[in-house]
Amino acid sequence: MKVLIIEDEAGALDDMSSILAEVAPDIEVAGTTESIMQTVSWLERNPAPDLIFMDIHLSDGSAFEIFKHTSVESPVIFTTAYDEYAIHAFKVNAIDYLLKPICVEEMKHALVKFRKLNRQPAVPDLNRLYEMFAQQRTNSHKNILIAYRNQLLPIPTERISFFYSTKETSKVYLADGKSYPYNKTLDSICDDMNPLSFCRVNKQYVIAKQHIQNIVVWSNSRLLITMDVETPEPVFLSKNRAAEFKKWVTG
Repeated sequence: MKVLIIEDEAGALDDMSSILAEVAPDIEVAGTTESIMQTVSWLERNPAPDLIFMDIHLSDGSAFEIFKHTSVESPVIFTTAYDEYAIHAFKVNAIDYLLKPICVEEMKHALVKFRKLNRQPAVPDLNRLYEMFAQQRTNSHKNILIAYRNQLLPIPTERISFFYSTKETSKVYLADGKSYPYNKTLDSICDDMNPLSFCRVNKQYVIAKQHIQNIVVWSNSRLLITMDVETPEPVFLSKNRAAEFKKWVTG
């Protein structure tokens, strides 16, 4: 059985690959993708896999956007850090969902469910998915709360230039040059922010569209992005995500 894994976090991809190897050694990982357009390209150039594991929140937006760009003929098991309430909107239309961090027993259960369905197509109800995605955008935060010393500072999102994360910490940088520790992962930050205004460009940065100052084509067709506030290190975007990023910037 061949599967496609759509996952933009290297650690999560490694965990899933290890779990699959342990619980279902007959499964072959036919491919891995990490963005919307990379996935669309893979699906259009390769035979449909028997099963797709699809992370909902990718670095360049919602995985639901994949269904807008190409036909998905394979059954889908979603992987997500979303709360239960969001999953109810679509779980009946997919094989199953796995909440991160994924455990061995849940993976076993999902694969048993898949095999029992005798490989009948289980493509999600797109109208319901788009409705949920639109609701997510509507509910995006207009302010964030920053814990600073003995205060909670409400910061309007339009003042945010970018979020920066390392293995040790995450910080938010404002357009006025101030920065504060912000104890959230980039995945969680992306869930909170409006995807029309904020984009995760790599494993370290979530940037605000309105605070982009310059974009330069760099070596190997990567993009070098300059913000209106000095960044701790250069902001690079990979070649395979350049086209989708340009659509986001001009959208």
